[in-house]
Parts: sequence; structure tokens; C-alpha cells
Amino acid sequence: MISRNTIDKVFEIARVEEVIGDFVNLKKSGSNYKGLSPFVDEKTPSFMVSPVKQIWKDFSSGKGGNAVTFLMEHEHYTYPEAIRFLAKKYQIEIEETVQTDEQKAQADERESMYLLSEFAKNYFHKNLLETQKGKAIGLSYFRERGFTAETIKKYELGYSLDEWSAFTDYALEKKYKLDFLQKTGLTIVNEQKQFDRFKGRVMFPIHSMSGRVLGFGGRTLLKDAKVAKYVNSPESDIYHKSKVLYGLYQAKQSIAQKDLCFLVEGYTDVISLHQAGIHNVVASSGTALTPDQIRLIKRLTPNVTVLFDGDAAGIRASLRGIDLILEQGLNVKVVTFPNGEDPDSFAKQRETEEIIVFLEENAKDFIRFKTSLLLEEAQNDPIKKAGLIRDIVQSIAKIPDNIQREVYVQECSHLLDISEAVLFSELAQILKRNQQNPSDVQSLQPAFTGVKVEKKKQPKIDQLYLLEKKIIEILLLFGNETVDFVDYELDPENGSKPKKIVIQNKVSYEIYTQLQDDEIEFTDDVFKKIYFEIIHQLNQNKEVSSDFFTQHEDLNLGSAVSDILMEDEKHVLSDWGRKDIQVKPKERNLNKLVLDVIYNLRRILIEQKIQSIGEELKTVEIENEEIDLRMEKLDTIMEYNNLKKLLFEKLNRVI
Repeated sequence: MISRNTIDKVFEIARVEEVIGDFVNLKKSGSNYKGLSPFVDEKTPSFMVSPVKQIWKDFSSGKGGNAVTFLMEHEHYTYPEAIRFLAKKYQIEIEETVQTDEQKAQADERESMYLLSEFAKNYFHKNLLETQKGKAIGLSYFRERGFTAETIKKYELGYSLDEWSAFTDYALEKKYKLDFLQKTGLTIVNEQKQFDRFKGRVMFPIHSMSGRVLGFGGRTLLKDAKVAKYVNSPESDIYHKSKVLYGLYQAKQSIAQKDLCFLVEGYTDVISLHQAGIHNVVASSGTALTPDQIRLIKRLTPNVTVLFDGDAAGIRASLRGIDLILEQGLNVKVVTFPNGEDPDSFAKQRETEEIIVFLEENAKDFIRFKTSLLLEEAQNDPIKKAGLIRDIVQSIAKIPDNIQREVYVQECSHLLDISEAVLFSELAQILKRNQQNPSDVQSLQPAFTGVKVEKKKQPKIDQLYLLEKKIIEILLLFGNETVDFVDYELDPENGSKPKKIVIQNKVSYEIYTQLQDDEIEFTDDVFKKIYFEIIHQLNQNKEVSSDFFTQHEDLNLGSAVSDILMEDEKHVLSDWGRKDIQVKPKERNLNKLVLDVIYNLRRILIEQKIQSIGEELKTVEIENEEIDLRMEKLDTIMEYNNLKKLLFEKLNRVI
């Protein structure tokens, strides 16, 4: 694991505006920077970066955070990957926490394999572009496929010389160990000799989501039927083919931005579509689709469109993959190309706009696709049709969402001319056999009766949440400031006339004292954690530090604090000053701001108490033995109403 010291150094040295500036075109706007959102398509800037606070906020998508969270959102790195990326960018040496000798050896071995794979990728790429044989054989092949120099560079394509041990000999000469050459599968070692696995093949490097080279796919250029057309790296400590999608590293940003992933079968399908302008495309690399691969897509989008060529037999063999996608809760559509066409050939012969229109117009919902495909086989055979219906219901049973399942059943009923009741009955039996959640089966019952459509209600504003958020905002922005707080108490000498008192106190201590006196606890889990961390800082005689939260390892805390701190930047984006709309500074009436939010919080909690006691009164029987209990509860309500009246007076309101 990366040491805390290294993480602290990264946050200390990394500049959020520099990191984001590598991915987004930023322009100076006062003390901040602004630019177009990298997460949604827009024409007016909604993306703000604060060098002073070292945070960013995208007001279009709602995302925000620090330099690390930007890399996690934009590049889809894990937290350790983002830290390592920044450490490399700012030349910070990474310290690891104390590990056992075995753990160190394993980490060193994996890193050695990564370094060797990177070395191999560069070697093959250089062969392709700079050697005579590479240009004559490998480069000629890629150019025949229509790949441009830019595409070859982007996918880092290469060529392995048609010599028994050219790569192995060169790697050993450069001091790479034969042990790692064998473990990565780049070299095959037997008792007699050692030789290159990918001899005489054009090379397709396979990257992780963060861009590290995991393995290779090699295509032969020979016409010999006895020679395997494609050879892939074997499974290793760094390469697990069931957990990798080809082209994901190059496609991830486009997939997230367009909220859609096109799934194809082969390397050249991906590259040809990408070159034609369809960038949100990945491949399962010729292997059967796996749940791990689907989960990679799910990190970026819930929407998948599977692209099939015109080969019906191949399509039927791939239907299991669609069921797996459904099982992971994703939305699936299918596009089939004309007979004799595949994504590679189709993309080469058409302009980008024509491809986009074709994909949009021919995308079929999986139910319609599977039904039309299997109906061709069933034709007028009732037994085959019954089997087809069971097959489709089996697919519907994979869907985890109850509502989505019901919609598909209705669609299936319409397409196959069979009653919904029969389909729901079959679905319930399948779910029972599969030992799904019993509630799934029970939830199918209402489908047989009419559904009453209720008028949509406007969502109720959660005032408690807003007040808790406001308290956190005040603590973060003004918690360290000392203010004269004005309050009133009854003066015994002047009867009930309130007496004005002024108490000088730190904002953070005033809020803590007020909440502590009333034993008020936060209801929102994130705000509760932030508040406890702030109180911990105060108990350690430290000042409230927003940096502590924006750099916090709990990303939910960091995101919530960044969101609060960047709230005022909306005024900068809207340019309210130029429109003569004056934004009143919060700090002008800080004492009133603090007390108002505390009083309003008390008011909401008192109203909840009154409502709760009122509900209890409804259950109390009007009998002699219950009269005392009713009177007690009514007295309590009266006391709470008096308190509420006092709070309204302090807030200068009239009930």
C-alpha cells in the first residue's frame, strides 16, 4: 500500500489547475478558472477550478472534488492509480507501507512484468515503423486495412519479426530476466530452446483501464490454415483475459460522455470504428463475454449496444452474452449488419454520419431482436414456439429490476401473441427455481390486475438536510472566526422584558455549544461524519481545516465539502455582477447567520416532535384510565408550541 506520507506529499505538491489543465481547456476567471464540462456536451462553461481551495466543481453533472477525484472521474482510475499518476507527474518517490518479504517480492514481480510488457510494446511498435521488414510486412498490412498513422500510434500497434528469438535475445541483452519473459508469455521456454511466442505477427497491445500494458494479441499474416490466426498472451499475474476489454483505455472517456458503449468482437472492429469517428467502442477480444468485463462497462455507463455481423450462427452463439449483460442490470440493444458485413468492413466504406444514423436506426431492443431471430427457427411448429417463449422468459428472468422485467413481459406478450398471465406464471416459476429473492416472485402478482395511476406529487423539500448542510458550510467557511453573538434572556428585575446580552465566541464553539445544549444530532450520515471530524479538530486545539476534508480518503466526505465550498462560484459563472445583481456577502451578518440556522433547526425538530406526539394521541383511547396520558401529551405539545413561539420571535417572524 502507498504510505500516508506519500499521499500527503502528492496533495501538497500537486496543483489542481495544472492537473485538470492537461485534460480541459481552462480560462482565467477572476481568482478561478472556468471551462466546458468534460463530462457532458455543453456550449456554455459550467466547470470551475479554484486554485486557492485546490478543488473543482462541474455544475452541469454535479461532480466535484480535488485533483485525485478528477482523475478518478475523468480517467476512471482507482484511488491508488490516481495517486501513482500524480506522483509520477510531480516526480514524487512512492513509499510503500511495511510489507512482508513475500508481499514485497510479489509486488516487485508484478511491477517487473508491467515494465517488461511496456518494453515489449515499445519494441514491437519501433519494429513496425523503423525496421525494413516491419515496414514492408507489418506496416503494409495495417495500411491495407486502412489504418492511418494516427490510429497506429494511438493503439500502439506493432510487429514481431519473423525470426525465432529476435525479441527474446534483445530483451535478455537489455538485462530483462528470462523468468519474467516466460511468465508474461512473451517467450516460450522448453528443454531444447527458447523462442518468441508472437514470431512473425502484427501486434495489438492490450491495456488496462489506466493504460498499463497487460498483454498482447498477435495476428499471423500467413495463409496457412494450420497456423492459428490469432494468438493471445497466456494468463499471468497481470493479464486475466476475462477481466479485460480491448480498447477500453482509448474509449472510456467517450463511453462516459455519450453514456453508451458499443460492444464488438475483434481488435480490428474496434480500431476501424474508432477511426471512422465512433470512439465509444470496445471488444471482448474474441472470448466469450464475462461478468467481470460487463462490470468494467458498468463503471462507465448502464447502456450497451452489441454489434453483430450478418452471420446468424455466430449471433445465436453470442446470445448468452446478452443474458449476462441483463443479469448485471444494464440496458441492452442489438445492431446486426447486412449479410457479408462486419463492423470493420462497414466502417471503412461509410462516412461517420452515415454510420451513426445506421446504428441509431437499427438498434433493436433485445426482446424484439431475440424474438425475431428465434421465430425464424420455430416457424409454425408449436413445440418449437413454446421452447422459444421459455427461452425468452429465461432471459427476462435475468433482469434484476422488477419494473423492467414487467415491461419486457408486456412487450413479449404483444410480440408473441400470448397472454401476460401465462408469461408471468412462467417467469415466477423460473425465479423460484433460480432461488431468487422471494419478494421478486411476490412482486409479479399485481401484474394480473389493473394498475391505478396516481397523480405525480412534487418532491418535498428536506428542510432538515438543508439546515444541516448550512451548518457544515458555516463551520467550513467561518468556523475559525470570532464574533459577537447577540442573544436575549428574561430580566428578573424588569419582569418579562428580555435583556440583551453580547457574548464573544468562536463560530465553531458557538455552534458546538448550541447543538450540545439541545443534544441535537445530524440525520445525514455524511454531514454527521464531517461534523464529528470538525469537533475532533477543535478538541485537538486545532483550527477547522477545509483542506483536511478536500484531501480526505473518504471520497464522499471530500465530494460533499467540495460541493459546499464551490457553491458561491455559481455567481462567477452567471456573471451576476455584470448584470447588476449584487450577492450579499455571508460574513457581513455572521452572528445572525449562525443563530438563524440554529433557531430554524430547533424549530424543525420541535415541529417534528409535535407531529410525533399528535400521531401518538390518535392511538390513545378516550377512556378514564387514558385521560391522564392524553392530558400529559397535550401539555407537552403546549410546551413545545410555546418554545416554537419564542423561536419565531427570535427569528422576527409571526406565527
